Amino acid sequence: QLLEALVPAVEGGLRLPLVYNTSAYDSLESLRLLDGVVDIYMPDLKLFDPELCRRYLKAEDYADRAREALLEMRRQVGDLVIDEETGLARRGILLRHLVMPGGIAGTGEIAAFIAGKISKNTYVNIMDQYRPCGQAMQDDSINKRLTAREYREAVESTRTAGLHRLDS
Repeated sequence: QLLEALVPAVEGGLRLPLVYNTSAYDSLESLRLLDGVVDIYMPDLKLFDPELCRRYLKAEDYADRAREALLEMRRQVGDLVIDEETGLARRGILLRHLVMPGGIAGTGEIAAFIAGKISKNTYVNIMDQYRPCGQAMQDDSINKRLTAREYREAVESTRTAGLHRLDS
């Protein structure tokens, strides 16, 4: 439906970059349908440990699917390109990663994957706004706020992996 709606929008003069906001738990089949349509992919990269993915995301295969999806997104749009005149993103990947308390998100492992398999020029927004609520308040591992130290360590592990386009 989205793709069908774009035809009259483009014919009517739509010229804005199209942004696809996603959890990165996408099938390759659906991403391939978006090839040449989406200008900016904005995936969240959550966790890499399969057991933690099962526990917190109810999807043990999340990390594998997310890795595949990110590689496909990268193939389609490359690194984030920002218009120098306007400062607006035009094309590429703007990856978001939420740092979790106790390091359970595996930020270092995620950063190593991004730097090694996607691109060291990937634009990464390292987010510190984790707030426990709902069922998270029943789990001692995640029923706490992120500390400033944990966040600094996460940013440092990202830089150590070789990533340098960080937005925090």
